[in-house]
Amino acid sequence: MTKIGILGLGGVGGYFGGLLAKAYYKSDKVEVVFIARGETQKAIAENGLKIITDDSETVVYPKLVSNNPDEIGKLDYLICATKTYDIEESLLSLQDCITPQTTILPLYNGVDAPERIRKIFPSNEVLQGCVYIISMIFSPGTIRKIGFYEKLFFGSKTASFSKLNELQNIFQKAKIESYLADNIEETVWEKFIFISALASATSYLNQNIGSILSNKDSKAIYVELLHEIELVAKAKGLQLPHDIVNQTIIKLEKSPKEATSSMHRDYLAGNKIEASSLTKFVVEEGLKYGVKTPLYEKISNVLLS
Repeated sequence: MTKIGILGLGGVGGYFGGLLAKAYYKSDKVEVVFIARGETQKAIAENGLKIITDDSETVVYPKLVSNNPDEIGKLDYLICATKTYDIEESLLSLQDCITPQTTILPLYNGVDAPERIRKIFPSNEVLQGCVYIISMIFSPGTIRKIGFYEKLFFGSKTASFSKLNELQNIFQKAKIESYLADNIEETVWEKFIFISALASATSYLNQNIGSILSNKDSKAIYVELLHEIELVAKAKGLQLPHDIVNQTIIKLEKSPKEATSSMHRDYLAGNKIEASSLTKFVVEEGLKYGVKTPLYEKISNVLLS
């Protein structure tokens, strides 16, 4: 039996974890465990996890929803999708579920997660991954997904092909649109360029995607952030498309105008925000590689003050 833990049941973990739970509910080969606590755990234990899309409502049930390591047991795969500021604390609470054979797939907004996870579990295989989706918590135990776009990319330079293939098969049987990427670091950074500039701009300007695109000054700020982060990525030696800035702007123009970043939603709700991983990280990488990022620095200081 292959046991998969889903840690973090927000927009990403809830949606993709939900597809896995739905596919393997009656399986004797794959067991899906939701790792949750508080209101979320209570809601899912009582009523299942509800996923609302533009044209459907589905309720799915995991084999188990718990945050007790004794109940969860040893995991073969752990898919992590909490907020980036919870990485260390949430993983340390699951130490007893993670054996040296556990493969960890981080699906966070930032790009600093694999390195941070390897510091805690140096002998584990930590993959790289990212998703493109607009989804969020509607209420505890209910996920709302907007639009049709949902893609999951993952890969590794060190993991065995059989391990990666096994996970890809698990995803595809669950009807997850997943891609095993050879150049996963570039793929993850392409997404990071999109999400980092968007999260920084929407939160700093307090505007959604439509407002940023229709306001000349706001769009100029967004585009300047793209240029700064592109310079950082190039300094790191990443082989990104030569027109990455244009590609990213087109991606934004295709996004729902009323949508915004999850960091901006957290900011509006008065919750803790992921500015350390999404904004300040770019400033720090810039310093490391001798690249100036004045606008990122300015926004980072405002968001983290």
